[in-house]
Formats: sequence, structure tokens, C-alpha cells
Amino acid sequence: MLTSPPRPRPAPPAGHRDGGEAVLAELLPHRRTLDTGHADTPDAFPAQLRQLAAPVAAGEPVVLTLPGFPCKSPNPAKVLGRLPDEGERLALRFLDALCARIEAVHPPGARVVICSDGHVFSDLIRVPDRDIDAYADALRAMVHDEGLTRLDVFDLRDVYGRRLSHEARRALVLEQYAPDLETLRSLTRSDEPTRRLYQGLTRFLFEDSVAFPGTRSALQRDCRRRAYAVMQRSRAWGDLVGAHHPGAFRLSIHPQPRDSAKFGIRLLDAPDVWTTPWHSCVLEHPDGRRELLHRSEAERLGRLVYRRGRPSHFVTG
Repeated sequence: MLTSPPRPRPAPPAGHRDGGEAVLAELLPHRRTLDTGHADTPDAFPAQLRQLAAPVAAGEPVVLTLPGFPCKSPNPAKVLGRLPDEGERLALRFLDALCARIEAVHPPGARVVICSDGHVFSDLIRVPDRDIDAYADALRAMVHDEGLTRLDVFDLRDVYGRRLSHEARRALVLEQYAPDLETLRSLTRSDEPTRRLYQGLTRFLFEDSVAFPGTRSALQRDCRRRAYAVMQRSRAWGDLVGAHHPGAFRLSIHPQPRDSAKFGIRLLDAPDVWTTPWHSCVLEHPDGRRELLHRSEAERLGRLVYRRGRPSHFVTG
């Protein structure tokens, strides 16, 4: 998601760059990007090597922050329900295993802090805060039940406590961290990654607006307006996360270009680089391969499987 660029760090000290490159090499096969025609090598990502320099030099664990895992899409044609399912379970297991692979090349290890951002956007994406609480609580329970000891979950309740209302927490985020909307509108016109993010968000909002009372053109205007607000809050949330987790390696669930301060991460196979577990469900093939598809498509191709009494995913064959 869109965030302010971090302050530049000095180049990695001699003797520590190789360690940063080894860590980055574990991440590169899973990079989410719209770039084509270029081989990914660690030296093509100086911003990421700078982020890795300090923990590698100090012999400390690498902390990776990942804004995302907000809530399930409100569109029943995309998802199985309002709680985490097989998509989240596989994504969480992937992130924990990724930390284990980093530990093999950087013995102090790594941790992923999942910065669950649903409450930041709930009024814009039109998902009740109670559903977001249920999703976040179930996500924490899933991390615990799966024994994923290298993952943490962080949300607005960890920042402002549980006594404030959801509206009051959102207001504080905007007051303390939000950029000017006109600046974002200008960036959308001049910066290609920002334009693509705006277009992707507009599409998601349009697809997820299942009960809009007006015309299609009115809905499109409404989604464009909300997309700018989502971008504004995304940037605010990113800056808040940066303030609470200084020095962390910055992951993103959105595609990122090579020169970005953020590193786009692909959690699971999907036909679209924008697809996430919370906008889709899992289809498992007979060979064990799993991919993310909209529920309507997965339902057409497979049969529903339950886990612990709840809809989990689809299987073919």
C-alpha cells in the first residue's frame, strides 16, 4: 500500500552485504510485481538491501511488516464467508515457512508482523467493524492453533487500546498520519505505480459493492471517490506501522516496482497479481497444487470442503 519513502540508510557495512543478499534471495522467488523482462537479483534492490543492513550487521532477527489481512470481501461471489479459511491458513503457513528459510541463511532468524488493517478502512469498504473484529480474532487463533511461532498480528487495538471506539481510532490515524488527498490525486496522474494502485482499488471496490442502490455510473463515481480515500488511509496506516516498527523490512501485498521502498510479496498462486486470500477462496487440484479463485469460479470447478465445521475451500477430482 502507498506509504511515504523511508529515510535513506547508509550503505551496508563491508562483510554484511552478503548476508543481506542471502536473505533477499529467499524473498525474490515470491516477489509480486508488474515488471517483466528483467531477471531478479539482489543487487537490483538497493532499498531492500539497505533495510536489511542494520539487523544483519547487528546479528539480530529480521522483522518484516506486512500490511494486509483486513477482512473478507463482502462479495459472496468471491469468498466463502466472513472468517479466515484455507486461503489465510496457507498464506500464514507460507509466511512462517519463509521465515524458517531466512533463518537457514541468517541464524538470528526472522519474524513477520501481520499488520491487519481492516478497521482503518471498514467504513470505506462497507464491512461492519464487528465482522473485522471476528476476522482478526480468528486470524490470531489460526496463528496459534497452527503453531506458527514466527508470526505476530498487529492492529489498531494494539495502538490505541480497546476503550476507544472504532470511529475514534480511525480519526486518530487520519489526524496523525494521513497525507493531503490532492497530493494523492496529483500522484495518480503523474506516477505509474500510484495510478495502477488507484485503478486496482477502484476495481475491487466496484466488485465488492453488492448492494449499491444507484446506477452503474453512480457506483463508478462512488468507487473512484472511495479509492482515493483508501489510498490516503493506506499511506497513513503504512506510516503508523513504520513508526511502531522502525527498521523493519517493508512487505506489501500489492505489486511493487524495483525502485519502491516496499517489496511486493505473492502469498499464493493466483491468475491475477492483485488477488489475495481475503478476496477469493482456494481451489485444490488433484496434484496438490492450490490456487486462489473467486468463489463463483472455484465452485464451478470443484466441490466444497469443510474444516472444523466451517466452509474451507474447494477441491477438484
